[in-house]
Amino acid sequence: MQAAVVYVGDRLKRLRTLNALTQAELAEKAGLTTAAVARIERDEAEPRPSTLRKLAGALDVQPRELIEE
Repeated sequence: MQAAVVYVGDRLKRLRTLNALTQAELAEKAGLTTAAVARIERDEAEPRPSTLRKLAGALDVQPRELIEE
């Protein structure tokens, strides 16, 4: 059985804009590249659990808020 692909782009972008952050600012806070944040927001890349934790920490939310519907 294959694991479900997790797309978090829309939720990530919504939380980022609610926090008034640019992709570059979020990337810096999370220790990622701006390109990585952009690819995740466009659902071109599925973030690893460690990346989800970094993004959630930078946005001051629980990782599940990026995943759950």
